[in-house]
Order: sequence, then structure tokens, then C-alpha cells
Amino acid sequence: MELQHVRVKLFVDGELDVDLEKVMETFHGWVANQSLPELLIDVVDYRHVPHGPSVMLIGHEADYGLDNTDGRYGLIYNRKSALDGTNDDRLAQAIRSAAKVCTLLEVEFPSLKFSLREFEFTINDRAIAPNNAETKAACEPIITAFVQGRLGVASSNSNYDRDPRSTFGATISLESDLDWAALAAQ
Repeated sequence: MELQHVRVKLFVDGELDVDLEKVMETFHGWVANQSLPELLIDVVDYRHVPHGPSVMLIGHEADYGLDNTDGRYGLIYNRKSALDGTNDDRLAQAIRSAAKVCTLLEVEFPSLKFSLREFEFTINDRAIAPNNAETKAACEPIITAFVQGRLGVASSNSNYDRDPRSTFGATISLESDLDWAALAAQ
């Protein structure tokens, strides 16, 4: 199974105690300066949507945002265009991109911290990865190998218990901390 359109959510550690208006200003500055590797296009305010995407940084290849889906804030990275390479390469690219933005946001907003032990992978393409038992059976070894090999975490727990109507994904809980800054620098 070739995984494309990888979405990663790095959860906020604790409560989100930053002004989302200031986050929007930061995102606008990133668009003006083209501060990320992807082509950045615009910033969208979805704060009016309960348990939704809140503030989005729209790009050509990928989108970023502070997302409050399921009542839990986190930084999302959503890859829209296809990437060459292996599944491991695509998962690594997505988590590296999310980690880079988390690191930048933690510098900009010192009170903002992201969980070092929990994140979420989603394959945002139902044609490639329908949310069913076959996809879980195909993806579970890929995700486990990625966490153990690329992230270097020997022990983790993957929760695939999601609403069947949602896209396929898993919440990964780690036994040891990750270093987002080091991961972003790879």
C-alpha cells in the first residue's frame, strides 16, 4: 500500500493559552516571507467552527493549522500533493514538517508546548486508505516500523479506534519523549 496525503497532528501539551489572533498574524508573516519550504498562499480563520480547524495556513503542497477537532488542540500538517519515495519517507516528511512548525511556534509563543509523547497520523485519502480492517492490517506494520526505526522509540501504543465514517488513522502514544527540534532539523 502506497500511503499519500499524510496528515499529522502534534497535540498541544495542556491547554492552548495563546491568542489565536496573534497566531494568525504570525502565519500572515510566514506567507509574506515564504518562511516554510512549501509555497504558502493564505491564512484562513475558522475560529467560528466549534471543534474545527481554528486557524489554517494554506499552502500549495500542504496546509498547516492549529486544529481543535474533537476538542483537542494540536498543530496539523496536511500534505495535499503526492510525494515520491517510500511510505517511511512520506511519514518522515510529514512529521518533520509538523515538528518544524511546532518548534517555530514554541519560539514565537513561549507558553505554547506540544506533547512529546503523543501524535496522530491520518491518511487523508479514502481511495488509498479506506477506514477498514484491511487498511489497518496493511498500515499497522508500516507505522510500527516507522516509530521504532525512524523515530527510534522502542515502545509505543497505536490506537486505531476511530469512527468508521472518518478517515483512516491512528493516535500514537510513546513510552519516551521525542525531540521535535532535533526531528525538524533532520
